Amino acid sequence: MTDRTNLPAKTTSQEVIAHTGQGSSLVMRGMAAVMSSKDPSLAEDYDALYRQARNAYNYIIELGDKTGFGMVWTRNDLDDLKDALDVFQRLADSQYGKAYFPLSLLHSGGRSFPVHKEHAQNYARLAFDWCIANQNQDDPEIWHDLGRLYWLGEVVEADYEQALYWYQKAAEREIEKAQYDLGAMYFNGQGVIQDYQQAILWYLKAAEQGHTRAQYALGAMYYSGQGVAQNYEQAVFWYQMAAEQGNAWAQQAFGYMVENGQGIKLNYELASFWYRRAAEQGLARAQFYLAAMYNSGQLDTQDHEPAKFWYMKAAEQGYARAQYALAVMYKNGQGVTQDFQQATFWYLKAAKQGHVRAQYAAGNTFRQGLGAHQDYEQAALWYEKAANQGHAEAQFYLGFLYEKGQGVTQDNEQAASWYNKAAEQKHATAQLNLGYLYNNGLGVTQDDQQAAFWFLKAAEQGDMQAQYTLGIMYDNGQGVTQDDQQAASWYGQAAEQGHAEAQFNFGFMYSKGRGVTQDDQQAISWYRKAGQQGETRALDKLKELGVSSREKIDPAAWEKLNEFTSNWKTTE
Repeated sequence: MTDRTNLPAKTTSQEVIAHTGQGSSLVMRGMAAVMSSKDPSLAEDYDALYRQARNAYNYIIELGDKTGFGMVWTRNDLDDLKDALDVFQRLADSQYGKAYFPLSLLHSGGRSFPVHKEHAQNYARLAFDWCIANQNQDDPEIWHDLGRLYWLGEVVEADYEQALYWYQKAAEREIEKAQYDLGAMYFNGQGVIQDYQQAILWYLKAAEQGHTRAQYALGAMYYSGQGVAQNYEQAVFWYQMAAEQGNAWAQQAFGYMVENGQGIKLNYELASFWYRRAAEQGLARAQFYLAAMYNSGQLDTQDHEPAKFWYMKAAEQGYARAQYALAVMYKNGQGVTQDFQQATFWYLKAAKQGHVRAQYAAGNTFRQGLGAHQDYEQAALWYEKAANQGHAEAQFYLGFLYEKGQGVTQDNEQAASWYNKAAEQKHATAQLNLGYLYNNGLGVTQDDQQAAFWFLKAAEQGDMQAQYTLGIMYDNGQGVTQDDQQAASWYGQAAEQGHAEAQFNFGFMYSKGRGVTQDDQQAISWYRKAGQQGETRALDKLKELGVSSREKIDPAAWEKLNEFTSNWKTTE
């Protein structure tokens, strides 16, 4: 790679102005000098002029490849590329063949560069024909460009074997971008059997010449352990090397490792520094991570304003995770005025890209009518998309909609199916509802043992309704062997969580000495708790135990009990 310090620098010129408000580059000044000169030797010095433009072009494309890395180039990058395009255009007009290929790529455009498909196709054809005609020249750059043309497959059918051949030929002559491209072909198994060892070999050759994308690729392989033993220290080494040369993806990756203390000491401030470097180059992922650091309070104090700013930057580039995070901020009113409609807008943006939590949130939005008109059909649609990605909550709610016939045709079999998927993922309420379906034979063959199985699963996760129901099943010997101790145990656990009927039943077990040692005081205590929640049977049981006057109960407790039971009817 050409060192940035050796590239032509921008300088002010009053004689040649390439762009309004910008000093022209040495590339453009050189172009103007060549084109205006009457000196034949200078006018013919196209090679030096081409080299200046190509070096600048190669450097910028390497840091932010418009077709591979999705970067948004900075204003300076765009100016430099425009200068290079002007140079290549004038050289091409003079039938300088090496200018055709970069000119075709520039006309292909990118996220921040205009697209001219007809020009791109025309120059790609000229480039291919010229490279074929000059393939026997001792010029490895021609070989690399020919390989690239075969790889792109825009003017000839894509031919990875031919691309591999020409890349290899150029790579063996130390062309670093060819070494990188060759490594990428081995990494992806294009035109050759996938071979991570060969990928590393060629990435390393390019990386040692300073090619930042090769350095980043090496870091990624060491990070994930592809073709090498996982080694965070080596990943840090290569990411940092590329980051310091301006590669935004490496800056983001290095920042991530620093934030998480992987192969390097954890340092939030340093992580945010590198995230910011990449974010300012327009890398959406870095913008997201920087926003998340502000939002989480990792940078001294939680600060929603910059979090919202960077989430918005990434969201506007279509980064789904940022769109979802921005929606959450609008939903909760963090750093912005609470706005359910804006939340819905961003949830849907992310959901349409397949973001599973956004799809689930969109389902909730339409089911609850928050930020959108209540629409069970839309709720079902988004729940199903999230459910198909394995989201347990979405699976549960989709099952619930099928059970109730909301937004979908009522279908207990579908309800059971989705409850089962969520239940297998330890969703307690889905386990409870699936137990009820088995208990009642709805959508499944009636099976008390299966009902008890799922009630137990939910009960063990602390679901009080499941604990109470399981207590009833042990009390009655339904789907399980009758067991007063188990019944009392599960009633007790539900009672402790405030389940009124469980409190009554637990009191009854103490009153009768079933599964527990008989204890009227414990029975009275639990009957009181049940009564205070409006359990009408508790008053009768308290009277049976002789608790029927102010003298036999704490006055304050009596008043509280009366507050809840003033409308009770006595048993005849």
